[in-house]
This record gives sequence, C-alpha cells and structure tokens, in this order.
Amino acid sequence: MTRGIVLRRTGGPEALEWGEVTLARLRRNEALVRHTAIGVNFIDVYRRTGLYPMQLPGGLGEEAAGVVVEVGKGVTQVAPGDRVAYLATTPGSYAEARNVPADRLVRLPDEVSDQQAAAMLLKGLTAQFLLRRTYKVRKRDPVVIHAAAGGVGLIAVQWARHLGAEVIAVVGSDAKAELVREHGAHHVIVTSREDFAARVREITRGKGVPVVYDSVGKDTFTGSLDCLRPLGLMVTYGNSSGAVPPFAPIELMRRGSLFLTRPTLFHYTATRSALKRAAAELFAVVAAGIVKVRIGQSYPLAEAARAHADLEARRTTGSTVLIP
Repeated sequence: MTRGIVLRRTGGPEALEWGEVTLARLRRNEALVRHTAIGVNFIDVYRRTGLYPMQLPGGLGEEAAGVVVEVGKGVTQVAPGDRVAYLATTPGSYAEARNVPADRLVRLPDEVSDQQAAAMLLKGLTAQFLLRRTYKVRKRDPVVIHAAAGGVGLIAVQWARHLGAEVIAVVGSDAKAELVREHGAHHVIVTSREDFAARVREITRGKGVPVVYDSVGKDTFTGSLDCLRPLGLMVTYGNSSGAVPPFAPIELMRRGSLFLTRPTLFHYTATRSALKRAAAELFAVVAAGIVKVRIGQSYPLAEAARAHADLEARRTTGSTVLIP
C-alpha cells in the first residue's frame, strides 16, 4: 500500500481525497517508481471536473519524477536506482509511488533536478511540440503566446525568443507582465486593461501574426483568430476559461483562410523514439540555460486540493509541484 489522491466523483477541488492507494503487482515491462516530485497541470483539472472523462474511482496526475525501485521482466530501458521522469497515458501520478510502463520513462541528466523535471516535463514537451512541430517558429516570426506567465507559457516565451521570434506575451495582471518581461518577452499585453487583438494588430502594423498559441479557450478564441494574418495558424491547446463553443468553419475563411488545430502532447510522443527525441531537446535547452524552469509554488501531496484551487483561480505563476 502507498498513499495518494483518489478521485471518486467529479467536482471541485474538494473532490480530491487523500488516502491509501493499492499498488498492483509489478507487470512485465513495468517499473516501480518512488516519486520525489509530482507535476500539476490543467489537464488534471479537466479530468477532476469531468471535462475529460475518466474511469472512477481513479487516480489523478500525468507526470512525476523519482527513482526506480524495482523493474519487471523484460525491462531494459531503466534499472533500479535510476533517476527518471515520465508522462503517463493514464492518470495516477498523485501518489507516493506508482508502477509505470518502462517505455514511458526518461532518464534525467545530472543538470536537471527532480523538482525541475516534474515541473517541466509535460509543460516543456508541450512547448517543444508547439514551437518545433505544430508550427515551426522561425527567426523574426511574431508569435502570440497566451497565459504567458503559466507553466507552458514561461517555457514557450524563453524558447521562442531563443529561436529568434518576436514574442508577444498575453497575461492577466501587471505582476505577471513583469514576470514574462524578465523571461524575454518583447511585448506584453495585460488583458485586464487592454484589447489584446487590437494591440497585436498595432504591434504588427496591421499585418497580424502567423501563429497564436492559445491555452485559455473560450474567453480568447475569437480574439485570437483576429490576431492572425491570412493563412495564419490558430493553435488552441487548452481550456482554462472553458471549452471553445461550436463555431461555423466559414469564420476561418472570412478571416483570411486560416488554419485551426487542437493538438495534444500524447499524439506527438506516441512512440518511445519520439518521446526520447523531444525530451533530449528539452533537457538540452534547460541544461544550456536557454530555458529556466520557474517553480512558482509547491504543496505537500496531501494538499493537492489547495493546489487545484489556486491554479483555477489563476493565483499561480510558472509551474506547480506536489511533494510526497
């Protein structure tokens, strides 16, 4: 037995229950990982509220870092004692330990701490596929990054600047504006007092941008479309303000034959080779100091409900981790 968070019903943060969790017998091609740090992400909120359905009762959490304690038969990717991190295809990382398919584990380099890994793996790999694959950012591209002070946002701001982009960061407060400026944003828009679409048009002298990265969803979707130049790409990859309501595809034509995609990290890391390549690129930019991982706040694992409440209220900056 180990301890962790159990979700028995969908609902608010209070639905997260702390208690004993049964670990199944280690199967072939699995490794038992003792967690040292656990990442918190908005996808956890979506599962808790029922926006992303899951089987109940169940665990929560997509990523963690820790140490391999034991390996099952057939495991060659890792060995006991290895420092590792992982992204899971099924939730359950909000626990002191977990059995994980060995092909989803990546070894951590010495330059990356356990807390950094838990804080950045899902978010950093999301930034990697957004900037390097969904739309391959080029020098002098003006790009709009929403929720730029958040976990994915801060990583994306730094990485996009390194790639030579003109970074237009969108945030909700002056405090967050200062944070993203410190991390390299060229322009900062505060939505509490500015029309971000109009401001983007002003910054680009009416041309618009080739890509918008939008994790906010309902509240910003139409405005984000209005930021794009003809043939621009709208990347909606989150729903922190709620799901985007249905809309007529003809709106894309009216705004300049725009492209729209709704990607997810798990499709971009579906194979072990793809996961390893993306992780290697992420670890390289972190080790080189190009991307600095900001852990804005940490909570004891038993207080996961408080972490969720703060995340939903947008009281957090950077990445959030739970400590077992």
